Amino acid sequence: MKGIILAGGNGSRLSPLTTAVSKQLLPVYDKPLIFYPLSTLLAFEHIKDILVICSSDQNADSIKKTINTQNVNANISYCVQENPNGLAEAFIIGEKFIGNSNVTMILGDNIFYGNFDKFIHKPTIYGVKTKYPELYGMVKFKESSFVVDRVVEKPSSPPSPYAVPGLYHFDNSVVDKAKSLKPSMRGELEIADLINLYANENYLDLKILPDSHVWFDCGNFDHLLEASNFVKAFQARSSTIIGKVVD
Repeated sequence: MKGIILAGGNGSRLSPLTTAVSKQLLPVYDKPLIFYPLSTLLAFEHIKDILVICSSDQNADSIKKTINTQNVNANISYCVQENPNGLAEAFIIGEKFIGNSNVTMILGDNIFYGNFDKFIHKPTIYGVKTKYPELYGMVKFKESSFVVDRVVEKPSSPPSPYAVPGLYHFDNSVVDKAKSLKPSMRGELEIADLINLYANENYLDLKILPDSHVWFDCGNFDHLLEASNFVKAFQARSSTIIGKVVD
């Protein structure tokens, strides 16, 4: 299993904070945002090779310098997504990096806290309850088996209360599947369309994250502040460091 952190995008919803600084380097309490998805990948067994996909060479250099301040037990490489062509393009950009391996991708502005299975045996996505289905891809699934039926992007009538957060486990066929996608109306290769290719094969598991798990999509000011406040409060009351990237 290899890992990808998709740290592209221009962070327009966080402007002017992101005018001169990559979104992934904004502080979430006492750490840069990029440390949180990195720590999540490192928690999975066998992920020792990680590709960080950035929006520019300048951002890649800054993120590399920041990560290099820590003695991370992983081989980390960097590349650039030159245009915002969609989340699924990450697997095309990372084709050589992925090679013959399976791959886990996490979005560079997503923070998770909670215990995951350390080893994932087949393509898997997660479900998290949300009050804001209009903001996310929402999952419909076969409740008897927790096999994904489909994902609907930002629906007005959600098929379930569960959003799909930015953490995905795919097998090696993901590269060919991503190459087969057609751009959406907004000109992007959509992650929902990629997920639905797996769902059409009845080969995609869904793991519902319990209420004890915490997930933040730090794409706007409110969520960035909420995440910082959570990390501060939790660390002040426990010996656990959230977003820790070294042992």
